[in-house]
Amino acid sequence: MPPTTPHAGKFNSCPPYSNNNHPAPQSPYRSHTAPKPSRENVYNGAYSVAENPYDVPQPHAAYRSSSVSSVNANEHHYSSSCAISGNPYSLPQPQSPRQHSTSCPGRAYRHTSNCSSSSSDQSCRNSGSSTKARLYGHSITASYGEMCYHDNSLVSASLEALIQHLVPTVDYYPDRSYVFTFLLSSRLFLHPYELMTRVCHLCVEQQRSGDALLDKIRFREVAPKLVQLLTEWTETFPYDFRDERMMRCLKDMTLQVARGDEYSWRAMQQMTQRLIKRLSALGQYEEAVAALNAVAQERPASLKSKQTSAQRSDILSMCDDPFVLAQQLTHIELDRLSFIGPEEFIQSFAMKDPLENHKGFFRKRKTSNLEAYVNWFNRLSFLVATEICMPVKKKHRARIIEFFIDVAQECFNIGNFNSLMAIITGMNMSPVARLKKTWNKVNTDKFEILEHQMDPSSNFSNYRTALRGATQRSETAHSSQEKIVIPFFSLLIKDIYFLNEGCANRLPNGHINFEKLWELAKQVSEFLVWRQVICPFDRDRRILQYLVTTPVFTEDELHLASYESEGPENNMEKDSR
Repeated sequence: MPPTTPHAGKFNSCPPYSNNNHPAPQSPYRSHTAPKPSRENVYNGAYSVAENPYDVPQPHAAYRSSSVSSVNANEHHYSSSCAISGNPYSLPQPQSPRQHSTSCPGRAYRHTSNCSSSSSDQSCRNSGSSTKARLYGHSITASYGEMCYHDNSLVSASLEALIQHLVPTVDYYPDRSYVFTFLLSSRLFLHPYELMTRVCHLCVEQQRSGDALLDKIRFREVAPKLVQLLTEWTETFPYDFRDERMMRCLKDMTLQVARGDEYSWRAMQQMTQRLIKRLSALGQYEEAVAALNAVAQERPASLKSKQTSAQRSDILSMCDDPFVLAQQLTHIELDRLSFIGPEEFIQSFAMKDPLENHKGFFRKRKTSNLEAYVNWFNRLSFLVATEICMPVKKKHRARIIEFFIDVAQECFNIGNFNSLMAIITGMNMSPVARLKKTWNKVNTDKFEILEHQMDPSSNFSNYRTALRGATQRSETAHSSQEKIVIPFFSLLIKDIYFLNEGCANRLPNGHINFEKLWELAKQVSEFLVWRQVICPFDRDRRILQYLVTTPVFTEDELHLASYESEGPENNMEKDSR
């Protein structure tokens, strides 16, 4: 058999954390005892409840200069020249889950040590069932039929060979890392329904010998492995089965298994029940998000005018503790992350489906949950800007700015980088940034440190350093709170997009560039680990409802509210108004 492939990632769920030994942090914004929030209306069952009044350390306000050397290219990390003193994420660099070379053969079609270079190209071409190996220095390139390996790692193969490599037999089952990687990225080359049909057909046909009794015995032996493969598929990529053709194929295989092995048939039944339950939860989630968005887009009369909108409840009347608000933001982030399918990252730039007009469940947009999460980021940014521009009094506006700075700090400490960046984005929107008289009343030292941490220069090197530290903390965590890692999502999408665009799907010899598929799987598998964390904080339904449903200003309304707060200072602003 060909050498085994390296493990691409772990997918362990995280239990909720409970700790009642820490006192709840006191809010600097609380001038009196606020009434206990109501817990009645929104998000019925949308979030898991766990009590944890967790005392988070405050971030340090001083910079330190450190020279962080560039790390190994196969980990896709970046160097940083600055960091925050006492940064809770200044931890040792995590090790890559893959130890083999991951240089992309799509760029300049490989360097000479890899199998698709001119010196080794011939050893990777079609060679029937022969095995060839070549030694280059201390590395070995070998081909097994139409599959090419470098240092025991699959680097390229024909599509047919990759499909065959996925098919289990009586004495063979593909590595879990290979199953995940190929199921994730195969949609760049063929439809999931086509892949499933071919895999199931090959698995059945390989057991045929012409003797009906022998065929039944052989299929009974391979059935548990086929069930295992389908179980991995349905649990990792359940949204593929919103296609009614996938469900029909699954039903057909259930009937096929039932004729040979009762144990495997029962396993198929249980697997199907779990799949239906997951798809039902997805449908309910999408309906709930659509309903919440409809409520948020209603334009009440109180939002039309700045004077009347001042009578509306604001964020400080809803929650005056930045730590609590950061916790509720983390609830929303983790909830929406949990419904993003890993395949959505690939389908966002996959080839147009030639069967797009097929009538069935699959007509729904294949990246809807990913897009909904990006829309949440935009909403939070506009909510921050609305809360700042809405008050009539300058003192009140400055107080809200200081409050959101503290919320951003708490998000950083928790590991919620997406909410952190959304808050910074909202505070840097031009209607907010131009309020100079308001900003003069704000101590901006903490805000400048947070901006520095999320500075986009050098490809967000400071943020990437903090993300690596948060990931390392998560891997060695002793509590659910330490497991939380919520990345700046738009940058994650951009990284995956440029990885896809910067590397060729196929090599000059027609093979699929599997090293690229390894790298795509590596980035997506990290996301899968992050999204499985259960939020350990108490949820407050009243605050959650406010965050996801309260109407926000449009961009034009933000500018008008800003000019009403502080008049235009130059001709450009006068023309804009």
